[in-house]
Amino acid sequence: MTEDADADDRSNREGDGGADELTYAEAGVDIDASEAATAALIGAVGESEGDYAGLLDIGDRYLALATDGVGTKLLVAEALADYSTVGIDCIAMNANDLVAAGVRPVAFVDYLAVDEPDETFAEQVGEGLRAGADEADLELVGGETAVMPEVIRGLDLAGTCAGLAAKDGIFPGEAEPGDALVGFRSSGIHSNGLTLARTAVTRDHEYTDPCPFGDYDTLGDALLEPTRLYTHLLDPMREHGVRAAAHVTGGGWTNLERLGDNRYVVEDAFDPQPVFEFVQAEGNVADEEMHRTFNMGTGFVCALAPEDAEALAAAADGRVIGRVESGDGVAVRGLEL
Repeated sequence: MTEDADADDRSNREGDGGADELTYAEAGVDIDASEAATAALIGAVGESEGDYAGLLDIGDRYLALATDGVGTKLLVAEALADYSTVGIDCIAMNANDLVAAGVRPVAFVDYLAVDEPDETFAEQVGEGLRAGADEADLELVGGETAVMPEVIRGLDLAGTCAGLAAKDGIFPGEAEPGDALVGFRSSGIHSNGLTLARTAVTRDHEYTDPCPFGDYDTLGDALLEPTRLYTHLLDPMREHGVRAAAHVTGGGWTNLERLGDNRYVVEDAFDPQPVFEFVQAEGNVADEEMHRTFNMGTGFVCALAPEDAEALAAAADGRVIGRVESGDGVAVRGLEL
């Protein structure tokens, strides 16, 4: 595509003559407000050691804990009456955070809150939790089911993952200027940004409409594609001297800033899956907003010495996608985020 054609295409997608441009905040999630609320909570309870996972020194090792939920992806599952994969998302969103810290997940507890008990969807949720636990090679050690009709509409699913790491197994946590960035493919939207994706898709469609891309029966099926697990990356990342890693979740590509106070330049990311293109077109979402909200095809990134980057990429089915420079900010394919 020529530069002029690309400019024309972008202007059409970003609001010149099309539908109103949609943002994550307009869809209902204000990232800045969310970060401010999180900062207030941390300020009240105090800082803890660790970033993606809380770390507790237990002598010769660290015990690590991470907690997260599935979010509004559950509304898509509800619309399709198919909860069989959301348990995988619940496991993955937690286990992947431990992996980003250099911790091996070992156990998981779930919390299922419902307005009324239902054996069918409870069984489906359990099937997904078991599938995710098997793939992540961790144990399901219990959980809680709460019936709260005055608090919950439908259901909410969250969990906590525990992991263990040797003292020298934790990643240092800080990238260095000159490092290479190695990225690993996502499976799709994962379990972040669904409020924006749902709002965009349902402007002119139903979740049950036939999907015009991929091997999905319906649009809802495309949104429900389970989050990819990255536990298989732990050993090769350690073997190749990874300094820091980022799980690309809420905030999209700005998660790279969690690798340390540097500038991150991404020039060869994986192409976004068709679901992202569909969401962007249907919601008339700007390129920058897409990259600040979604993983856009790359679900996990790590920083390491450039001489080791190609070997890691080859060993773990990744790709060298960029570099670390002095400065600040994130640039992805020329977009300043």
